[in-house]
Amino acid sequence: MKIKKKKRKFIPRSSKRRNLKIEWQSILEGVPKDSPSLSQAYQLTQRASRVGFDWPNMEGVLKKLDEELGEFREALFLQNRAKIREEMGDLLFVLANVSRFLQINPEEALKKTLEKFISRFHYIERALHQEGKSLQQSDLSEMDRLWEESKKKRDGNFSS
Repeated sequence: MKIKKKKRKFIPRSSKRRNLKIEWQSILEGVPKDSPSLSQAYQLTQRASRVGFDWPNMEGVLKKLDEELGEFREALFLQNRAKIREEMGDLLFVLANVSRFLQINPEEALKKTLEKFISRFHYIERALHQEGKSLQQSDLSEMDRLWEESKKKRDGNFSS
């Protein structure tokens, strides 16, 4: 039994090139735009890191954090709202990068902090209520003292 070889049809290179549609797609594609911003920042920097667009170590990220904090302070000094907003975004973005370096989900970290804040603030409200006071009848000094008290009672003497 003889196997027939298929004849290849010759297509000139120039026409091959014209018919090829090479679609470019960014490595950043696919990060859901409707996900929380901290999560987007984490995922975007993670993807960029995979192709080498990253600091070699944590020291580089922390240096960038210091730089961005300085720029934020400068924007505050200038009282430029647009620049303050921009620098605030830069700070949050760098913090998402720090989070990625430490392999800590920034959304989860922030959620834990929100829970801690709510718990401590509730402590202040309950303590004042037990004294027959409202928040408005208290002052910052008293609320701060109760805040510190709540940290000691709830956090087992760890401060944060």
